[in-house]
Amino acid sequence: MCPLPISEAMQDYLEVILNLSWQKETVRVTDIAKKLNLSKPSVSQALDQLREQGYIRQDHYGPVELTAKGQKYALVVRRRHEVLRSFLTEVLGIERQLADRDACLMEHAVSSKTTERLVDFLIENGYCPEGFSHFEDEKNKL
Repeated sequence: MCPLPISEAMQDYLEVILNLSWQKETVRVTDIAKKLNLSKPSVSQALDQLREQGYIRQDHYGPVELTAKGQKYALVVRRRHEVLRSFLTEVLGIERQLADRDACLMEHAVSSKTTERLVDFLIENGYCPEGFSHFEDEKNKL
């Protein structure tokens, strides 16, 4: 897994876009703003950066789509989040909502290299969430 060269906030945007794309046929700025509890202008500004870096496609006022590059990074972020949350809930018995929030904080609190090694350790030792093969299948398509 490669280190993520984009900011934590941009990683969160990619993860939200990925999650929304699995739930909806089209992802709009309004959907992203609602999910992240941000204003539409703030989201639009961040999406401009992601578009310039080649992570998303979006025509003016159109739906937001991940490029192959964006999907790859979103899957890496999602993988980390899912494995960390699973460890917190399944092993440590943390309530899901708190575990979800803490997993997000953990993803960003330490280096990408440390997070990746921790995630690999958790997977290798059986702390992988159910359905994780879906993420691996999607990642391997890229």
